[in-house]
Amino acid sequence: MKRTFFIVGPTATGKSELAADVACEIGAEIVSADAFQIYCGLNLLTARPDVSTLAKAPHHLIGIVPLYEEMNAEKYRRAALRVIGDIHRRGKLAIVVGGSGLYVKALTHRLPPLPESDPQLREKLHAMSLDELRCRLVELDSESAGKIDMNNRRRVVRALEICLITGKPASKVVAGVGHPDRRASSIVAKVTADEPIPATGVFIYRDREELYARINRRVEAMFEGGVMEEVRAAGEVSATASQMIGFREIRQLLNGETSIAQCVAMIQQATRRYAKRQLTWFRRQTNFSPLNLSLLTHDEAEILLRMLSKRRRFSGVRIKG
Repeated sequence: MKRTFFIVGPTATGKSELAADVACEIGAEIVSADAFQIYCGLNLLTARPDVSTLAKAPHHLIGIVPLYEEMNAEKYRRAALRVIGDIHRRGKLAIVVGGSGLYVKALTHRLPPLPESDPQLREKLHAMSLDELRCRLVELDSESAGKIDMNNRRRVVRALEICLITGKPASKVVAGVGHPDRRASSIVAKVTADEPIPATGVFIYRDREELYARINRRVEAMFEGGVMEEVRAAGEVSATASQMIGFREIRQLLNGETSIAQCVAMIQQATRRYAKRQLTWFRRQTNFSPLNLSLLTHDEAEILLRMLSKRRRFSGVRIKG
């Protein structure tokens, strides 16, 4: 996995366009690390790269999963490693591009084994109110309750599910402390022998005002492009896919619960908050070299990334666990 280069960072920085230009110039192939662009059917909502960008270089793991299917970091890791292996066998450089921090970390780390979902338990948890779920999680695992977004029902349910299946706090299981009990052993995902990929690459970002302005413009362009019709036409959607920023808000709009102006504003705000969380994640979780695109033209950034991606040795180091 020595010929893999990462371009990561928050949404709306221009990662996709920049990476496609670099890949085109050096004959590389792109592997997406976006938790929502991997789904098919909601291209506008997920800000999928446009046709001209996708045509510049081969792209992988974009639009390949149906909306009704659940996705997680381990499923992504297995799929990405297969794709990266194929790229390397063709003698090409793989460029991993995206802003889903856990998906990136799944490639640069060995993730601890986690229990798969238990349908019966999941059904019971879904029947509980969010307040009930929060109280139960605080009771079983106060550490997780203090770390995760307690307004995100899916994350609260998953943390509780891990606690109840393993008999241990989810925070300890995720950290790899201890081993699951016998009840969980039959459904715990196997840890593969795949080696983590060295975290070679850059963390790109922009000045906050510029990034927020780009986010606001992109949301407006989504509505101009027909994102309401796109969401209206979506069929069955999994719990994972339903977490796409804007999906719930547009469903509320289609149900007459809000106005277009309110919906646009809510999605812009949610996206800005997401970008802020991404910035925090990549600054704390990785040692990728930071690169402020606000200080460079597109051409200057492209030249710099071409040079860095071609180097056999790179100043970046592995992400700390």
